[in-house]
Amino acid sequence: MAIRQKSQVTVRMRGTASSHSHVEVAVRDLTAEIDEPVERGGTNRGFSPTETAYAALIGCTNTIGHKCAEALGVDIGQLGFEMEVDFDRRGVLLQQEVAVPFTAIRLQVTADGPASAEELDRVAAETAKYCAISKLFEGAGTKLDIRWRRN
Repeated sequence: MAIRQKSQVTVRMRGTASSHSHVEVAVRDLTAEIDEPVERGGTNRGFSPTETAYAALIGCTNTIGHKCAEALGVDIGQLGFEMEVDFDRRGVLLQQEVAVPFTAIRLQVTADGPASAEELDRVAAETAKYCAISKLFEGAGTKLDIRWRRN
């Protein structure tokens, strides 16, 4: 018998800060470190908060992309990612409030499987419908340009 997953859940996380820039975050039985680079007063023991947000888009695109490909019966193989983010840093520098700090994100997704360009377009379209992190960025006003191609 298949387990029916809940459609609405509450996620609980904990964080413990050891300095002004370093925090250890726990969820489930896992921990991650978020920190700033040394040149910004951190200890460089983890991604910065903004880098963590960008990385989440890559992770979500990978996971949802593979789920969509499987549902469509498309073999995308393994995915590779190249990302560029246009980041208006005036807000984090406390110079000015910025409504859309991440003005644009360009993400190139490369599939090494046998899927055709048309099949990848279908997977990309389905992934765009369901990736929670891309929805988060779009809802915040970020211009997303996510392109899929064969390796």
